[in-house]
Amino acid sequence: MRAYLARVDAVLVQAVIAAALSFAHLHDLASAAGQNGWKAWAYPVSVDLLLVAAWRRLRSGASKAAGWCWFVVALAASLGANVATAGLLDLTDVPAWLRILVAGWPAVAFLGGTLLAHTAPAPETASASAEPTEAVPVPAAPKTAGPTTTPEPEPQQSSPHVPAALVNHARKLADDHHARTGSPIDPETLRARLGVPAPLADAIASRL
Repeated sequence: MRAYLARVDAVLVQAVIAAALSFAHLHDLASAAGQNGWKAWAYPVSVDLLLVAAWRRLRSGASKAAGWCWFVVALAASLGANVATAGLLDLTDVPAWLRILVAGWPAVAFLGGTLLAHTAPAPETASASAEPTEAVPVPAAPKTAGPTTTPEPEPQQSSPHVPAALVNHARKLADDHHARTGSPIDPETLRARLGVPAPLADAIASRL
């Protein structure tokens, strides 16, 4: 427990030192760029707040690209102020481009903080291995008995009219056939001998 507290205390001390030095360097740079009075103290607060907002977005796990982008922007501003005030820049004669960057920083910080704080995280996509839904069987509709139809009786074919002379001639042919073959004449042979249609031949054969 003591070792853990010692590590935490060391981290807190380092954080306080880094924040104080970065705060002072940003204040000095803003003051040298023409931002006097309370405005020079507002610049370090703006940079640190943007760093905190970007770090919180990275910790939340949502839209890490935006979090890293604004974290790098704020870190570059802080490191730039630290390097510039280390003697590499004449604070009595700040170049015009640096004055422009310092003057435009509040708008950049406001844009970054707004996007980090109010951008909704992307919705989670559904996993591809979703369980298939079971198909619910649809009950079959009961079969309704349709109207019963009684089959119509087939019309009886009327026997064709057979002339008596044709019947007599058929009897002669039947007798001749029986005398030659010893068997009664069949309707097919009778039809061929008389040259009449099959229904008429059947009607004649029934009268022999």
